[in-house]
Amino acid sequence: MIKSMTGFGRDESSNDNYKISVELKAVNHRYFDVSTKMPKKLNMFDSSIRSLLKNYIQRGKVDLYIMFEDFTEGQENVKYNSTVANEYVKYLKQMADEFGLDNDIRISSLARMPEVFSMEEVALDEEALWSQLKETLENACKQFVSSREVEGERLKEDLLNKLSEMSAYVAFIEERSPQIISEYRQRLLDKIADLLEDTKIDESRVVQEVTIFADKVCVDEEIVRLKSHIEATKEALLSGDSVGRKLDFIAQEMNREANTILSKSTDLEISNIGIELKTLIEKVREQIQNIE
Repeated sequence: MIKSMTGFGRDESSNDNYKISVELKAVNHRYFDVSTKMPKKLNMFDSSIRSLLKNYIQRGKVDLYIMFEDFTEGQENVKYNSTVANEYVKYLKQMADEFGLDNDIRISSLARMPEVFSMEEVALDEEALWSQLKETLENACKQFVSSREVEGERLKEDLLNKLSEMSAYVAFIEERSPQIISEYRQRLLDKIADLLEDTKIDESRVVQEVTIFADKVCVDEEIVRLKSHIEATKEALLSGDSVGRKLDFIAQEMNREANTILSKSTDLEISNIGIELKTLIEKVREQIQNIE
């Protein structure tokens, strides 16, 4: 299915530990370019996030916003350091022996000694956090792709209509071109007749002049190529692949053929239609810029 490069997706998930909100939007761009804004705590997942996005997005300027709330923040665990406690007990006993004092070590006293007990913040569960973040990202990406497909269908229909208009313009030029040569031949004969009056016209000379003129204004090759480009564009649109770059190239080729037709034209009608054709090709090319 044809996808626009304009899209939007959002998702949110929450549990006892974390709340994650993901929002992404995109506009057209020649390549895949992502700009991520997220808390520093999630920086460890930057590479994984980009890899995941590439599964859903091939081209476009993507802005990704990730909001994160850590409900475990501020929660602390008590840590008992038995090594430190043993050191305190050993030296207190040594002091009692050295100075002949009663050993009155109590648990309550020992517990108040520095470093026997310490408080540690609950560490992030990276595996669980990534699992939740990944699921939220994927849901947002699916919504994002869906919005691109909807817009892509609109683009496809609009482009197919414009291609039909282009075909009509090309058909007019194709039909009109032989008439120009006939009209030129008649004008040439009339002019010679006026100049020579009763003198016999050299038909071979007329044929030669008409042939030279026909060669100068001939656009048969350009018409054939334009028809081919129009059909190739239709086929690409109906194929449903990621064809933005290919269509952009074809549009450039169509523009080149239209320019050549205009440069060769000596006929007002063909020139006017050629200008309309060139304008339409430019509109098509602008639309193609929005296709992934």
